[in-house]
Amino acid sequence: MAKKHIIGIDLGGTNLKIALLDRSCRIIHKHTQPTDILASKEMLITAIADAITRILSLYNLTRSGIMGVGLGLPGPIDFDRGIVHFFPNIPGWKDVPLQKILEKRTAIPVAVDNDANVMALAEFTLGAAKGARNAVCLTLGTGVGGGLILDGRLFRGSSYAAGEIGHIPVNEKGPACNCGGIACLESYIGNRRIAQKVKAVFGKDIPLEEVSAMAHRGNRKALAIWESVAVHLGVGLTAVVNLLNPDCIVIGGGVAGAGSILFNKVTETILLRAMLVHARTVRVVKAKLGNDAGMIGAGLLVKEKRR
Repeated sequence: MAKKHIIGIDLGGTNLKIALLDRSCRIIHKHTQPTDILASKEMLITAIADAITRILSLYNLTRSGIMGVGLGLPGPIDFDRGIVHFFPNIPGWKDVPLQKILEKRTAIPVAVDNDANVMALAEFTLGAAKGARNAVCLTLGTGVGGGLILDGRLFRGSSYAAGEIGHIPVNEKGPACNCGGIACLESYIGNRRIAQKVKAVFGKDIPLEEVSAMAHRGNRKALAIWESVAVHLGVGLTAVVNLLNPDCIVIGGGVAGAGSILFNKVTETILLRAMLVHARTVRVVKAKLGNDAGMIGAGLLVKEKRR
């Protein structure tokens, strides 16, 4: 009997998103729960396993009918062995054999990879990078992740850790990053850092969506915050553009919700700073699959692993 379903999971610094997918990776059902209430590694692993069990029960599915479970995770992953090296923004994880743990608990094949890699798979296969030969895909949220499509294939690097655009240093000196580096791009444009800037400028906490709306209404302080984010991002991406000469850069995640204010300034910064041939070639576009990209990409990961 053909296995008709895949489970795709997207673990972020703030939310756990899980979806039941068909064989074409179209979403049948999805569910989101916060991760900040899960205080330990064991609690988070248990929550993932329980979410898988719950979705099977909800649709009266057997484990033998599931092609596999794919997980996109916010940190460096050994794709081949299914090991989480660490999470920069979630403490308590070090060289955890998550694939084996979940396969033992669920009796379903599991594939794990970096969350930006699975987003890149999704956008390249079904989204904004479809038809491109070389693409750079970013997720802008709690962290800043990157996935690389080179010559039509997901590029993982020699240690399966390529694409960490958020940890490109953009200054010689600067704030310490959770990854252990100094002056990483993420330290300037991760959403926690932007929230700190917002509080310093406005004297109170304001949701980033509202800051975006204020900027689009012409609020100068809000505009200045997003332009600062865009310039830092553009500088980081200039290095990537000069190095890889991609057809397109796809930007997704919550911070991308700032829209044209962010995208126009990023494009302007790349055009100003990148080498001329490279700058003329690349397009900067918004991700097409939105918050579903991680779950869809996790499903595609299962299909890739089975080939």
